[in-house]
Amino acid sequence: MNTIILDKPGQFQLTETEPPAAPLPGQALVRVRRVGICGTDIHAFKGDQPFFSYPRILGHELGVEVVSVASDISNLTSGEICAVEPYLNCGVCIACRRGRPNCCVQLKCLGVHTDGGMRELITVPAAKLHPSRTLTLEQLALVETLGIGAHAVERASLQPGEFALVIGAGPIGMAVIQFAQLAGARVIVLDVNEDRLNFCRTQFKVDLTVTGGWQAAVRLREITSGDMPTAVFDATGNRQSMIEAFDLVAHSGRLILVGLMLGDVSFHDPDAHRRELTLLCSRNATAENFK
Repeated sequence: MNTIILDKPGQFQLTETEPPAAPLPGQALVRVRRVGICGTDIHAFKGDQPFFSYPRILGHELGVEVVSVASDISNLTSGEICAVEPYLNCGVCIACRRGRPNCCVQLKCLGVHTDGGMRELITVPAAKLHPSRTLTLEQLALVETLGIGAHAVERASLQPGEFALVIGAGPIGMAVIQFAQLAGARVIVLDVNEDRLNFCRTQFKVDLTVTGGWQAAVRLREITSGDMPTAVFDATGNRQSMIEAFDLVAHSGRLILVGLMLGDVSFHDPDAHRRELTLLCSRNATAENFK
């Protein structure tokens, strides 16, 4: 079957590989119909993606069609189209036991830690398939992206009416924006790209936008009557942005780091303590987020 392999940074190979064997108990064989291209894939291609090794078959944002299922699977049938929850967890570690499989100690994400969907056929745990009778294959491939935004907002426990700042209006930031709106927050979007800010204004009806730069903090104080936002999501994956985000959180507020980068993030401890700042990291999404 046709397979695309990222041999090393900057080098893809289109090759032929053997198709998977028949699914084992608990598994399903699926045909990959759509593959989303994520920032994770771009970083892998560039060579600066954390938790990554080469060679690797990329592809974790998938819209698939069920080909066959093991005899013990009764809730899926051939021909159904599904989103794939690409996070393969162990089920027994401390995180899994606490209902947090998205940060499993032994987590393997398709296309990142183990080979993904840039091939014609792939075998996956049937429990990781989420069928839909209403979404298109293109939409199903975007469920994983949206799930990350849903999980980040869930982590933040947003309250209706509070100011929530989303830094970075890329695909993940846009997912956060939509779920923050659904939670009833007063959403502010900050980005250095005016086209992205305009997209948020026209498509998501965000009326509070801030252009990144040295005056951003001043503008945020004006919007919040001097308080600053009580929830700040950084979806940039940019080290400098993540560090500066600490200074944009209100007293008693929380900072949610959604983006990921290869390196250290530092903050000024007295300022964080003075504000009793809560720091949250948000990783991946859960099955409930997908549903």
